[in-house]
Amino acid sequence: MNLLNHIDLDGAIQRALAEDVGQGDITTAATVPAGKHGRARIVVKEADMILAGGMLLERVFAMTGAAPHVEKLAAEGAHLRQGEVLAEIDGMLAGLLTGERVALNFVQLLSGIATITGRFVDAVAGTRARIVDTRKTHPGLRALEKYAVRTGGGHNHRFGLDSGILIKENHIAAAGSVAAAIEGARRFAPHSFRIEIECETLAQVEEARRAGADAILLDNMALADIRGARKIAGEDTILEVSGNVSLETVRAIAETGIDIVSVGALTHSARAVDISMRIAGV
Repeated sequence: MNLLNHIDLDGAIQRALAEDVGQGDITTAATVPAGKHGRARIVVKEADMILAGGMLLERVFAMTGAAPHVEKLAAEGAHLRQGEVLAEIDGMLAGLLTGERVALNFVQLLSGIATITGRFVDAVAGTRARIVDTRKTHPGLRALEKYAVRTGGGHNHRFGLDSGILIKENHIAAAGSVAAAIEGARRFAPHSFRIEIECETLAQVEEARRAGADAILLDNMALADIRGARKIAGEDTILEVSGNVSLETVRAIAETGIDIVSVGALTHSARAVDISMRIAGV
C-alpha cells in the first residue's frame, strides 16, 4: 500500500467523478426518492480474477453522498470466481447509483492489471526471473496501477524518471557510445544508484560489461542472444529482458537465466475484468 502515497487518491476519485457526473446525475435525481437507503451488491462475472482496488469503493461512494457502510469486501489479492460476491455496501441509494460507474471502473481496471500480472508470475514460477512493470501506465494513475501489479504478485520498476538511472538507446546516441553514457552516469549519480543500460546487440552487452554497468536491459533479443548475453555479463550483472514478451513466450525467456522480465502490457494493455453492481435491497 505504500505506493499509494505517491498519489492523491481522493483527488483521482474527484477528477473521475467530475468527468462522469458533471453538474449532477439527472437520471438518479429523477427516479430515486431523497433519503432512500439501499444495499449495493457487486458480483464477479469473470471465470477467475484477482481483486485489486477494493478499498476505493467506500471512498468513491462517500464522495457521492452515499454515507456507505461496507458489509462485505473481499481481501485485496483474493482470487475470485464467477458468481462470487466481491462487496456488499449499504448506504443512501442515490449516492450508490451516482458513484456506481466510477467505483466499478477503478476496480475493473486495477483487478485486470492484477489478474494478468498473476498469470505472468505463474508462467515463470520456478525460475529466477521476476515479472516487473514499466512506466507505460495511464497518465495520472501510475501509483494505482503499480500497486495493482504488486497485488498480482509482480514487482515494480522505476516509479518515475527520478527513481533510478536507465540509459536507453536515445541516451546512448546523445552520449556517443555505451561506454560514454555509462561514464557520464557514473560521474553524475550518487553511489547508491545502480546504473542500468539498454543493449540491442551482444557487442553492446560486452561494451556495457567492460564499462561497469550494474544492470543491462536486453531489448528485443532472440533467445540465443539472451543466453549469449548471460555468458558475457556473468552472474554478477543483473539482466533484464523487454520486448516481444507474452504469456506464450515468457517461460522460455525466463529459462535463459535472466533476472527480470519487464512487461509493458501489464498496465498499457490489461483488459478490465467484468464485474457488475446490483441493488440488492431497498
